Amino acid sequence: MKNIAFFCIPAHGHTNPMLPVAAELVRRGNVVRFYSFHEFEKKITATGAEFISCDDYLPQLTEQEESGLKNVSTTELTIQDLRITRNMDAFLDEEFKTFRPDVVYTDSVCFWGKLSAWKHHVPMVVSTSTFAFNQMSSQYMKNSPKELADMIFGLPRISKELKKLKPYGYYVNGTLSLIQSDNQTDSVVYTSRRFQPYAESFSDHYTFVGPSVFSKAEPNKDKVRPLVYISMGTVINDKPDFYSKCIEALKAEPADVVISCGNAIDRDVFGTLPDHIKMYPYVDQLDLLSKADAFITHCGMNSVSESLYMATPMILYPQTSEQQAVARRVIEIGAGIMLTDDKVDDICSAVQEVLHNDTYKTAAKEYSEDFRSCSGTAGAAEFIEHAPHSSDGVDIIEEVNKASGKFQFVYWLIIIAIICLIGFLVSWKNVWMIGMAAGILSTPIGRIVQKQQYATIVEKNK
Repeated sequence: MKNIAFFCIPAHGHTNPMLPVAAELVRRGNVVRFYSFHEFEKKITATGAEFISCDDYLPQLTEQEESGLKNVSTTELTIQDLRITRNMDAFLDEEFKTFRPDVVYTDSVCFWGKLSAWKHHVPMVVSTSTFAFNQMSSQYMKNSPKELADMIFGLPRISKELKKLKPYGYYVNGTLSLIQSDNQTDSVVYTSRRFQPYAESFSDHYTFVGPSVFSKAEPNKDKVRPLVYISMGTVINDKPDFYSKCIEALKAEPADVVISCGNAIDRDVFGTLPDHIKMYPYVDQLDLLSKADAFITHCGMNSVSESLYMATPMILYPQTSEQQAVARRVIEIGAGIMLTDDKVDDICSAVQEVLHNDTYKTAAKEYSEDFRSCSGTAGAAEFIEHAPHSSDGVDIIEEVNKASGKFQFVYWLIIIAIICLIGFLVSWKNVWMIGMAAGILSTPIGRIVQKQQYATIVEKNK
């Protein structure tokens, strides 16, 4: 029996996958303390874990900070995480002294969980509610100019907050060390190795357990009329205009439609809905997906995982770079279609394509079987109980970095040689343009070469 401390941010998409794992660990005789927020208290206590409230340590937000969080600003999320860590320091110091956890199980972006584990030298396992992202898999994420600007201009503010942590005994090399997935940190990832991009690049410190769900239900699509389910998740779901377009697009469709819109929207603004379209603030998503024939989704990792788990193909409408990465992977496996425009006609066409083209259904069913073959919550619990882990295999990322370093060295040697040759034989006047062009091209060329190197190293180490 072990004492296990759970930590998570106040977000449904991050908390929900941890709940079945907590229940399994309690069932196996462990003592679980779950440090979370009142919004999740009932769900947590239902697992048998002890709920510890952290609400008193949430900082007061300005309107600008609150707006940043609602818009999923990476800078604002990071800064608030670091402030909460500072606020909770004395409280968590005492908790670690009295509870004496054997293992910390913390969400990947719950910095107070990670930092406390490091500070108190307790084995840590990271709960990864998205894909595991390293330098290879992160290439699936295409940040918008707004997101890039947020990250670049937010670095000074983040650095300032990191410096404030040092007097409390928290020493951090930088934001990346808090966020990135590395091959030395034990991590549970709630997807299959097959669905994870660049899965070979992750060491034995990672276990891919498949979707973490309570439901044991099997997909059951046997009904008279097709069912279309629509949800934009629990964070960026204040989308009345989009829901109106979905209603307009599907009002004449011979299918039943269920919309889960959250509490942020006044459902009266939609007027009287057609009889075959129902709208609710919340639904039992897994139950609906087990029957659904198409799912219009924002592409949150949990929603996509649950959809594939229940063999439901998707119409993909991502709102963030992380969701774009998940959507890209769904398209690669053939289980969904991207909604490139949210016009009424486009929504209607996308739904009809998914409902009437069986290739999407076949791909979703294939990955349903793949997900159900994973170790699940039992595998996650066992991995946590036996932390820390070791890895004897080759670190693919380390090998790729070595190969990339050699390529960059040779690349710039060639560029310097070309510049010198042109300078001596022709003219030095405009050779700076060659250097500038080489600098601009070094990143895309480097990525192409890196992918080739990756494939070669993976094949070599099979």
